[in-house]
Amino acid sequence: MMSAFTVRLPDETVAKLDQLAEKVDRSRSYVAAQAIEDYVAREEWQLAEIEAALDEADRGEFASERDLAGVIAKYVRPAFER
Repeated sequence: MMSAFTVRLPDETVAKLDQLAEKVDRSRSYVAAQAIEDYVAREEWQLAEIEAALDEADRGEFASERDLAGVIAKYVRPAFER
């Protein structure tokens, strides 16, 4: 089942949406629906991850100093290696 509703957007956004729809050979409605579905899925995932992290924090489950250093070392090179 699908429901319909009205969304008000700035003219500039509608123009960009129309250009996108034309480029992918889809309707404005299809492209807008896909964008909303993607947004909802991403927000649901992010909120679930935040809630899980808060639950872990409430249980006192934190990364150790060694764990944190390992993550940092993975992404940050020492100044003398740059």
